[in-house]
Amino acid sequence: MSKKLKIGLFGFGVVGQGLYDITVSRHLNLEIKKIAIKDASKKRSLPSELFTTDRWEILNDPEINTVIELINDAEAAYEIVSYALKNGKNVVSANKKMIALHLEELVQLQRKHDTALLYEGAVCGSIPIIRNLEEYYDNELLYAVSGIFNGSSNYILSKVFNENQTYGDALRKAQELGFAETDPTLDVGGYDAKFKVCIAAAHAYGLFINPDDVLNIGIQNLQLSDMKYVSEKGQKLKLVPVAKKRNDNEVSIYVLPKLVERDDFLYNVENEYNGVSVQAAFADQQFFFGKGAGGHPTGAAVFSDISALRYDYRYEYKKTLVEEKVDFNNEEVIQVYLRFNQQRLLQELPFISIDETFSCKQYHYVVGSVRLADIFNAKDAILADGAFIADTGKYVAHTETLAEETVCCNID
Repeated sequence: MSKKLKIGLFGFGVVGQGLYDITVSRHLNLEIKKIAIKDASKKRSLPSELFTTDRWEILNDPEINTVIELINDAEAAYEIVSYALKNGKNVVSANKKMIALHLEELVQLQRKHDTALLYEGAVCGSIPIIRNLEEYYDNELLYAVSGIFNGSSNYILSKVFNENQTYGDALRKAQELGFAETDPTLDVGGYDAKFKVCIAAAHAYGLFINPDDVLNIGIQNLQLSDMKYVSEKGQKLKLVPVAKKRNDNEVSIYVLPKLVERDDFLYNVENEYNGVSVQAAFADQQFFFGKGAGGHPTGAAVFSDISALRYDYRYEYKKTLVEEKVDFNNEEVIQVYLRFNQQRLLQELPFISIDETFSCKQYHYVVGSVRLADIFNAKDAILADGAFIADTGKYVAHTETLAEETVCCNID
């Protein structure tokens, strides 16, 4: 039997309103008792007595047994969520930054206080990837989880490659439509995708990883020359987070733009849509596709979590309990395309091997193999140069042998 949920909702933005629309359209055993907001003067479509600016009206209300957290501030969200869990309230959150930064502690709080935190809406919008990793793949050996996890950057890249818009024009359009913030760094810099893939890695591999240790470089330095290179190859460019096993004991996690071939599932994932690829030992490759942004798609994921709480569902984090643990390792060697301006950048980013070079007055590029760790260390130099780097998606064989030597490429 389902139990009655009395809900305190934090945040009434796009997702909060989308969730409310879905909730009132369904006749389920739940009630939104109070909604916490920041701006009490803002006109709203619901009765004013439903709203409060005092978080404690929700957190200290003994009748409220479920907290829904849908605010942007990661640290404020952490304070709300951790307090609720400690005080016997179940929680649903869509704050991927907060969850990624504090996940290991939040798992411990759930176990200690016998409460549940669900967050399907925090990773890839409407796609139920967390529930699938938890339930369908709970005993499956996973080789890789990757895909398009950020609808804002994918919208921009779709306009660039399908409609020949400039990066700047596409970004402005994304901001006008509400897909990107005034400061778009979280999306186009790959931070949003990094937080999401770190969360997914906990369920896929039982690995809690500090996002600060994970490489992320986005599409913010994309130029016409890069788009020309990709188009001439008959490919598209996507911003792709990756979590994959290097061997039985190590997992690599990173976020980079990727050159995508026509036969790749991601090639036709456009606009604000997301796509998640799971490569498994027994189920082989499976692909999940759906909207990654918007009030109703994300609200639907949040609503699904709320519905699950009615039956006392919770994540079990089964892969964190196995004896054979895996470690994070960024020694993976990948082939990259690097377009750059200043020759000295190649001193900062040592290539193991070079497969292709090009130079003209306006810019230079190289294609070659390099360690993720070296890209991580050279990230600031890459961004400061205005350089653009992308994973070519080409397999690099014998990475241990390659890693023994590095080469320096001088381009005149």
